[in-house]
Amino acid sequence: MTMSASESTRRSAGIEMTGIEIIEESERTARPRNLFLPWFASNISVFGMSYGAFVLGFGISFWQATVATLLGVVVSFIFCGVIAIAGKRGSAPTMVASRAAFGVQGNKVPGIISWITSIGWETSLAISAVLATATVFSRLGWSSGTTVKVIAAIVVALLIVLGAVAGYHIIMRMQSVLTWVTGIVTIIYLVMAVRAIHWDAVAAIPSGPWQSVVGALTMVMTGMGLGWVNIAADWSRYQSREARGGSIVFWNTFGGSLGPVFLITFGLLLAGSSKNLSEAVQVDPVGALATILPTWFLVPFLVVAVLSLLSGAINGIYSSGLTLLSLGIRIPRPAASLIDGVILTAGTIYVVFLSPNFISPFQSFLVTLGVPLAAWAGIMMSDIALRRRAYDDADLFRPEGRYGAVDWVSLVTLVVVTAIGWGLVINQYPGVGWNDWQGYLLGPLGLGGREGSWAWANIGVIAALVLGFLVTFLARRSRVRHQESF
Repeated sequence: MTMSASESTRRSAGIEMTGIEIIEESERTARPRNLFLPWFASNISVFGMSYGAFVLGFGISFWQATVATLLGVVVSFIFCGVIAIAGKRGSAPTMVASRAAFGVQGNKVPGIISWITSIGWETSLAISAVLATATVFSRLGWSSGTTVKVIAAIVVALLIVLGAVAGYHIIMRMQSVLTWVTGIVTIIYLVMAVRAIHWDAVAAIPSGPWQSVVGALTMVMTGMGLGWVNIAADWSRYQSREARGGSIVFWNTFGGSLGPVFLITFGLLLAGSSKNLSEAVQVDPVGALATILPTWFLVPFLVVAVLSLLSGAINGIYSSGLTLLSLGIRIPRPAASLIDGVILTAGTIYVVFLSPNFISPFQSFLVTLGVPLAAWAGIMMSDIALRRRAYDDADLFRPEGRYGAVDWVSLVTLVVVTAIGWGLVINQYPGVGWNDWQGYLLGPLGLGGREGSWAWANIGVIAALVLGFLVTFLARRSRVRHQESF
């Protein structure tokens, strides 16, 4: 039966109690433009500037990196916008709408992938906040040792969990404030950091092979929009039924892309101007950016940097809690966010204290989970493109309904396409040797093997997305038509 509840039972002391149940029509009052705030606030983080060093690390020029950035950011957030349409067509979170493509029970497979991905992203943002705190404290001459990192990890995790537990309505109000605060201070940072840009050094960076440009493009896509696709409909489920799909795509794309396009481009200029800064970013992505600031601005920078990172992490924890519930865990939504918060804290402590650097596990995580997530995104976008009607809300919760218990075509497609994608990526990053098994198709397909020019292009992510879309569009067309014939 349809899972629903009245508004009175969905809030307790201002906290949203809504889990994965259907949103009632009376609460679906949001307009497409309301999607700008959560997407903009989650992606205005100064962490975006660190991507400048990551992109140039592929051995390409500033202009090549700029093209890869623009395409990677905008296109990947268009994917988010397309999947957000599922929230308008249904009244449930992303990984519940995904049941239409995979079946009510079969969707647990991509659900687990989605949950792990969200946890990983939240943890990455929390780690950046902790490392930035330690770096700024050190610059100020304050204590910056183990005690500071432990306290910072606890405080960061606590703030993230509290925000996520509060839920949709409080988060939306909070994001409206964070958007202005982080936006203003970020602009001030950009003005103050201009002096650190040396155009001669940036222009002197030699061009790299186009395979490296593809690798940078893939990394940007995976780190930007593709990192959010699995939660894209969580915010649009409150959209009015009359909202236009094109408007939802636009406001998702505009809100998500606006900040990263400017921040990463500026980060390219900073990283290209200083090899030392570029190398420091690999260890401490946000804290390294503070090293070029005057001492008096360090505290405002730290506060806003942490708040911007928390903003993205709160959105992630909120959605990962919903995904956990979609897997069949029967607990209140706030409790699900709390469980994810405990895991986030443990992951943060591990990387901060035990990992030799930040960028190795981060990029390894992006590539490894980016492949199945891209495959799922291709399947989901194709399913959305094939449908002409809204989802049947009740059948999203009934294995005996029109969507069935398991859609074997989608599941087999996900597994096979993921296997192909993993064969076309490599993960030879220091400290993450357990991922060296990937790239097994680069040799047999004549792409130069694991040491060839195509190795670091990581085309497996793009291949997984394209193949997932095409196979689904061709193989499931008749099934979708049958589902919509009831």
